[in-house]
Amino acid sequence: MTVHFIGAGPGAADLITVRGRDLIAASPVVLWAGSIVSKDLLVHCRPDARIVDTAPLSLDEIEAEFVRAHAAGEDVARLHSGDLSVWSAMGEQIRRLERHGIPYTVTPGVPSFAAAASVLRQELTLPEVTQSVVLTRTSGRASAMPESETIAAFAATRATLAVHLSIHVLDKVVDEATPFYGADCPVAVVFRATWADERVVRGTLATIVAQLAAEPMERTALILIGPALAARDFRESSLYDAAYQRRFRGRDGRPE
Repeated sequence: MTVHFIGAGPGAADLITVRGRDLIAASPVVLWAGSIVSKDLLVHCRPDARIVDTAPLSLDEIEAEFVRAHAAGEDVARLHSGDLSVWSAMGEQIRRLERHGIPYTVTPGVPSFAAAASVLRQELTLPEVTQSVVLTRTSGRASAMPESETIAAFAATRATLAVHLSIHVLDKVVDEATPFYGADCPVAVVFRATWADERVVRGTLATIVAQLAAEPMERTALILIGPALAARDFRESSLYDAAYQRRFRGRDGRPE
């Protein structure tokens, strides 16, 4: 018996790895975070699967489901939204599984920031504009931010910021970011990327608060900030330059 933690992706049922889909299809028990994972993903479940929505459950109750399945010798597909490497609460579940000696695997998923970038049809890193993406959030009821991890601290780098779980404090995010990027810095807010009801609002740090006041969004909206979002006059990468020699070309800088 194994618990399979699966990144269920950003929303669309077909944005899941083949491995994740196959693990869902093979597991007699499926635990899914129904508040943020699309119900459409349950189409991959076997007909006789025990399907449990963990949204109303406590960690103790989720642990009890793992223990019950372990005693019955039933594999569990544990679905979390996006990718499991950030803000998934997987770590605390793994700690409890290890206490019980229950084996587990981890299958990555498409993260929400990547889905948002695809909706924008945007590369978040551009040559000599920015080469870093910062995934962050603001303090919330579930967990507070360390004192050193502030929007201002990350904005000082002028990297592309992907600010999660913070649409309710958009004004605070804007106030902290503006001194470093400038009021005309582009901003994109993407709501429920890849879902049927996805929405996008583009603006600047000077305009985005008023724009969102007119078109409110909540919970699953992602805030993207940085000059790469609107840059058009940037230097092309050397990667595909005809004179750039690399081992896969097998030639000495001659044009192809």
